[in-house]
Amino acid sequence: MKPLESITVLEFSTMITASLASMMMAEQGARVIKVEPYEMGDPMRYLGAKKADISALFANCNRGKEALRIDLKTEEGQTIIRSTIADVDVVIHNFRPGVMDKLNLGSEALRAINPQLVYVAISGFGTEGPLRDVPAYDPIIQAHAGVAATQGRGDEPAFVRTLLCDKITGYTACQAVTAALFARERSGEGQHIDLSMIDSGLFFIFLDGFQNHTLLDDDHERAGLLIDILYEPWVTKDGSVTISASSFEKQSLFLKAIDMGELLEIERFSTFANQLRNLGEMRALVSARCAEITSDEMVAKLRAVDVPCAKCLTRDEVLAQEQLATTGTIDEFQHPVAGAIRRVLAPPKFGGERLEPGSGAPSHGQDSDQVLRSFGISEAEITALRDQEVVG
Repeated sequence: MKPLESITVLEFSTMITASLASMMMAEQGARVIKVEPYEMGDPMRYLGAKKADISALFANCNRGKEALRIDLKTEEGQTIIRSTIADVDVVIHNFRPGVMDKLNLGSEALRAINPQLVYVAISGFGTEGPLRDVPAYDPIIQAHAGVAATQGRGDEPAFVRTLLCDKITGYTACQAVTAALFARERSGEGQHIDLSMIDSGLFFIFLDGFQNHTLLDDDHERAGLLIDILYEPWVTKDGSVTISASSFEKQSLFLKAIDMGELLEIERFSTFANQLRNLGEMRALVSARCAEITSDEMVAKLRAVDVPCAKCLTRDEVLAQEQLATTGTIDEFQHPVAGAIRRVLAPPKFGGERLEPGSGAPSHGQDSDQVLRSFGISEAEITALRDQEVVG
């Protein structure tokens, strides 16, 4: 039995945040119904590599779900959704503040129907403040949450080239939902959860990215950031290697393994503190040596003396790793529309076993009739709704 079996989730979303959160719930056994606009559905369906209405991005965020195509701008569509709420455990959306209220599907309205409902409202900047109604996408939040400042150097920002804040918010939303469901087991009541992308992003980046903005007393000792030490790969003869030699002992083993142990006899490199003070000079000397050996040679030397290290892999090399084949992390799936799809399976192993992944991401409106029937909507009503183009 999967952990969230018997839980029903209605997801109203476009793009990543709520889609990822609800897919994680689906992977853990929840029934997730993705409610999409009648016209074109979630725009994520059509971004990047795609086949028919299933893009790679959409497939990676929406497997294991049922798809309901419905016009929520109509009174009939809104009535259908409200009629399902008594049998729903979680509603999650990522629309701007006020949008769901205008559709008569706001938190108060739906929780009045079902007091046990957990209602999650994801927004870019929250429900208050001057940025409340500003549109938010991942790069916007990276800029506001300090991710770009942390990733950059000095006053020059740099962006993490992945949908970092979108995904962080999705993970945070999933955790918040499961906590609220646990609280409901104790109290018998659901609750409203507000979650902003800016808060999720800042909470994530603050712990190491804002080390020099945490201690506020004037007498504290400032120092370089851990991230400025760890994330500079060593360029080798044929690629790059990263190491995590976070102590003088490991740093010494590293230098000796690549035949640079003589640096330890020089005073400005003879202690860890001195190495950090003269990091630029030491890197220049060591870099010349690293450029003379291959990545595989360097990794072999360092692992022989237990220095944490890794060759920086290409995407193809990542997928071909024997480690992932051994752990069963990746599989391939034959999707009825998109064809052969590679999947990375859910990380948690409950009871030591990896959960069976959900079915492939649904086509737009693929399950509309089935979903409506499951909530007691008659065939005659479904036909009428289709004729009115309320449901498709």
